[in-house]
Amino acid sequence: MQNHNLRREIKFVARETQYFHLIRWIRLHSSGFSKPYPDRWINNVYYDTYNYHSYTGNLSGESFRSKIRFRWYGELNSIKRGSLEIKMKRNSFGWKIKHSITSLHTLKNQKWKKITMEISRQLSGKYKHLFLSHPMPTIVNRYYREYFVSNDNKIRITIDRKQSVYDQRYKSIANMSTKSFIPDNIVVEVKFDREDYSSAMKVIHGMPIRSSRNSKYMNSVNAVTGNSILFP
Repeated sequence: MQNHNLRREIKFVARETQYFHLIRWIRLHSSGFSKPYPDRWINNVYYDTYNYHSYTGNLSGESFRSKIRFRWYGELNSIKRGSLEIKMKRNSFGWKIKHSITSLHTLKNQKWKKITMEISRQLSGKYKHLFLSHPMPTIVNRYYREYFVSNDNKIRITIDRKQSVYDQRYKSIANMSTKSFIPDNIVVEVKFDREDYSSAMKVIHGMPIRSSRNSKYMNSVNAVTGNSILFP
């Protein structure tokens, strides 16, 4: 199990048409942003309770909230290495706990009961309990991520594009083919440790797009439910 230090994320949402303007701004910034990793596709299965506690907690702005997801990189239907992530947030700061899941190779045509049991088998203690307390796979989402880091390694920026979402509610077999409509927006996240707040504010001050409260999980649930989680 891998723990991460407390960090803060400030999010921005832009239209796809603003992408090249945003990239130019990053490349010309005085903080000397460079790419620490290759661009890549990110895939997630989000789990929630039957009354959507993770969703409603975010919606109501609870001071302490969590999300549970299974994540892998690359092809949608080929899992080379995955991990269960428990993403927690207290007020403005968050952290992640990650656990490697080694025995899942695809979700395509797989029963959710089998997938969930396989993930659970590789967990223990309170993490297993927390996972099993969120028994419903709600959505699979997928997006293309670009990574940037400042030359002092204090500020990280990610850009997520080309989002797609697949409804999993009340399905016995994973739906990896039928997409739900989701707006073609860009999500920009500025990430930093809490002691680097002043440095981050200098970067954010000149950002050519406005900050906005945003959750890809909430947007995905809204996409598959038509903004109402009460009606499947």
